[in-house]
Amino acid sequence: MQNAVLITIGDEILSGNTVDTNSNFIATELKNIGIKVSQIITISDEIETIKETLKLAFETGDLIITTGGLGPTRDDKTKKALAEFFDDEIALDEPTFEHLKAYMEKRGRIEILERNREQAFVPTKSTVFQNHYGTAPCMMMQQNGKLSFSLPGVPYEVKPLIKDQIIPYLKEKFDLNHISTRIVSVVGIPESILADQIENWELALPENLALSYLPVGTRVKLRLTATGIDEDMLQIQLENEIQKLFPIIGENIIATSEDKIEKILGEILSEKELTISTAESCTGGELSILLTSNPGSSKYFIGGMVAYATEMKINILHVSESTVERFTVVSEEVSREMAEGCQNLFKTDISLSTTGVAGPGKGEDGKDVGTVYYTIRVKNQSESFKLHLPHLDRQDFAFFVSQKILQDLVGILIRK
Repeated sequence: MQNAVLITIGDEILSGNTVDTNSNFIATELKNIGIKVSQIITISDEIETIKETLKLAFETGDLIITTGGLGPTRDDKTKKALAEFFDDEIALDEPTFEHLKAYMEKRGRIEILERNREQAFVPTKSTVFQNHYGTAPCMMMQQNGKLSFSLPGVPYEVKPLIKDQIIPYLKEKFDLNHISTRIVSVVGIPESILADQIENWELALPENLALSYLPVGTRVKLRLTATGIDEDMLQIQLENEIQKLFPIIGENIIATSEDKIEKILGEILSEKELTISTAESCTGGELSILLTSNPGSSKYFIGGMVAYATEMKINILHVSESTVERFTVVSEEVSREMAEGCQNLFKTDISLSTTGVAGPGKGEDGKDVGTVYYTIRVKNQSESFKLHLPHLDRQDFAFFVSQKILQDLVGILIRK
């Protein structure tokens, strides 16, 4: 099995009302067992469109996975399209109906069983993978040695079907190569200059290793992917190649395993037994979200507050009114006092603060949209920074700034 095609069915995806998170998840899980996704296609819930897309997918892929378009009504277009495409008919599958009945009984919803009975109608040639978290089953069909899996669209139903049933099935059925990946996080070097500096190293990589450059804010993630039959040997190979990078750019490497900056920071905070707190204004809690998204973050994250209004900065964080009057609320001086007040409030080793103008209009003090000051306070030492990001909308602004702050903190802690 060489490659897969993912098909997302649903007008809600095409309209932009719903974000397709399923494809990202499925592609990652397939990659981990050595199956490459060659195409991701989003289509409307129309029989002819589904059939045409399946035809294209079977011409280019060995494995086809569809998500969405499976409903509880008899006129379900996806099932009809599957039946027509595979020259099949739809009929009641008794094991699926019994599973559906047990599912309804367990949830105290047996009174709606008949309304959902159509979910147990499937193409007769299909192999059913029962859905333990919803009413629509997964149906597998075969054509010329190629496989098609049709899943519901709800992410919390898709994930267990993929992880617990489909991935184990594919691993058992096919002799798949292992794919191992390592991420090297590099800071302080623009991507183009980094590419020049490591060009000789990149050109000397073994044939079974591939390198990708993934810029995230001001950080560049070097993703090394190794493919082969022996997983342990792949890990050794990856480690050997990563070690060759240190004489070239070692001072700019902040991590060689974890991918996300919040996880990299979490490991450092846990190892150094340091606590952290946040005082946010323009980032609106994004720093706290990133920090607490990490399992085990309760060991080091003590608390945080969003001091959006100026009076909250003054009353709770004890920012001086005279500082605000003299320098304005969006200033380095205010960010420094916010960090100190936050550290005193939560009694932490480290505190982070942000104050800025996320937009769309200028701040009350006339500061330009995209202006932000932030302070990183470690013990009794503070470092303050300024960014100007007028091209980012509010959400992207908060995320970029928060990522940058955590990245800068990692750099500070590594140097200490």
